[in-house]
Amino acid sequence: MGTINDQLFMNRYWAYALWLAVFTIFYNLLEGLISISFGISDEALTLFGFGVDSFIEVISGVGIFAMVLRIRQNPETLRSQFEKGALRITGTSFYLLAVGLAATAVHNLFTVHKPKTTLPGLIISLISIVIMWALVAAKRKIGKTLNSQPILSDANCTMICVYMSVILLASSLIYELTGFGFVDSLGAIGLIYFSYNEGKEAFEKAAGMADCCDDDICEERV
Repeated sequence: MGTINDQLFMNRYWAYALWLAVFTIFYNLLEGLISISFGISDEALTLFGFGVDSFIEVISGVGIFAMVLRIRQNPETLRSQFEKGALRITGTSFYLLAVGLAATAVHNLFTVHKPKTTLPGLIISLISIVIMWALVAAKRKIGKTLNSQPILSDANCTMICVYMSVILLASSLIYELTGFGFVDSLGAIGLIYFSYNEGKEAFEKAAGMADCCDDDICEERV
């Protein structure tokens, strides 16, 4: 009887993990659409870059969804070709984002470009910090309950989204308070740092060289 109850308990938490993956995908899709729209209309580079990052996270999220399904069925299996492909696409997209942001940031600095407003970025970043922090907490709880290092690793990677949201918050707030146009470009440069690292991380995972976002507790290979 205890074994049956334990199995039902584990199945329920695996279902939670799948729902979190689905929520992450659709939230990032919505966040990306809104951020890019306001980023273009307000000529706010950091917000635009943040929106593109959200779309890349959608691709990553699809890979995470496939990973959770695979581990739920058989924890001992290796990454599928679909997961590896998603990681390579994710890595390439992050590198392209970093290059695009760098070129635009340099151009904006030399032309002294200023956004029309960064108020949408301020609002979006605050919402993102709250939701992403809640996702991190939920994923860590589920990962510990299931004793699943890959889910814990995904939680650590979600923390990167929190850091990027903080960069957007800081650059948007400082611009609204000071009106200094270069702050928007500096915020974009902050996003470049994380985009490059996430791109590198994705390719390392695809090659089986890494399983988590620079977290010392990650020791298992999936």
